[in-house]
Amino acid sequence: MKIYPLQFQPILKDRIWGGTKLKTYLNKPITTEITGESWEISTVENDVSIIANGFFKGKSLNELINEFPEAVLGTKVCKQFGKQFPLLFKYLDAREDLSIQVHPNDELAKKRHNSFGKTEMWYVMQADVDAKLIVGFKEKSSPKEYLKSLENKTIIDILDTKKVKKGDVFFLSTGTVHAIGSGTVIAEIQQTSDITYRIYDFNRVDANGNARELHVDLALDAINYNVVDAQKNYSKVENEANVMVDCPYFTTNFIPLDGGMKFDKNKESFSVYMCVEGSFELLYKEEKYDYKTGDSLLIPAKMTGFEIKGKASVLEIYIS
Repeated sequence: MKIYPLQFQPILKDRIWGGTKLKTYLNKPITTEITGESWEISTVENDVSIIANGFFKGKSLNELINEFPEAVLGTKVCKQFGKQFPLLFKYLDAREDLSIQVHPNDELAKKRHNSFGKTEMWYVMQADVDAKLIVGFKEKSSPKEYLKSLENKTIIDILDTKKVKKGDVFFLSTGTVHAIGSGTVIAEIQQTSDITYRIYDFNRVDANGNARELHVDLALDAINYNVVDAQKNYSKVENEANVMVDCPYFTTNFIPLDGGMKFDKNKESFSVYMCVEGSFELLYKEEKYDYKTGDSLLIPAKMTGFEIKGKASVLEIYIS
C-alpha cells in the first residue's frame, strides 16, 4: 500500500437548524443557507467517505480498508473491529438549537438496529455570546418525570444548560440527554453510528409544514436518568499531546502547536488529526502536506514516523 496522509471529500448535510458557518469559518463548499454538518471521515452506510487526495483519490475508505485492513486501521483495531472503521468525524454549525436527543448504548443499538451505540464528544470551535449546550439532567430524574415533562412541554426545566465558549469539551456517554445550542460550531468525534432518538424538537416544522419524527418511547430505556459530569478540563501544554478524553472507544488529545512535534506510532491504530484553528504542515518521507482550519486527515496505521510544524490547535484521535 502507498502510505500518505489521507483527506476526504466532505459529506455535507442540510439540516433544519443549519447555517453558513461551515463555509465562512471552515471553508467547506456548501451550497445552501442551512448546511448543518460536514461529515469528514465516515463509513456510515450510504455515507462512505471518498478519498480526495493522492494515489488513492476517488477510492472509498471502505475499499481501501478491505484491500489493506491492517495497514489502514492498525493491528489492534483490526483485532477488535475486523474491517469496520469504528469512528465518525464531523463538524457542525448550529444556527438554531438542535433537537433534544439521546443515543443508545452498544447493547441496545445492536439489539434494535444492528449498529454500534453512539458515545461521542464535542469540542467547541466557536461560540456566539450566550451560546449554550444541554447536557444531562439538573437533578436525578426518572422515566415518569421525563414523560410528564414532555407532556407539559417543560423538559427544558429539568435539563442542565451550560453556557459555553471556544475550547470547551464535553464527553457524552450513551444515555446522556443532550442538545447543541444555537450559535456554536462543534467538532464531533463519535462511534460509527447514526442512531439518534429525538425526544423534543421545540414544535418545529420543515418547509412542508411537517414536524420531525420523535422517538419518545424508544428513548425511555436508553436514557441515563442520573446527573452526569460531562464537561472535561484538560491541560494546554504547547507542542504536547494533552489528553482530553480517554475512553474505550477513542482517545482524543489536544495539541497547541507552536513550532514542531515529531510522532512515532506503533501500527496498532490509525490516527486522525482535525485542525480546529490555525494551520500546519506535515512532513513525511521528504513530502510536505499543508492543512488549515477545518481540515481533517487520516494517518494510516502503517505510517509510523512523521512531523508537524506550524501554529495551530489540533485534535489528535486514535484508539488506545
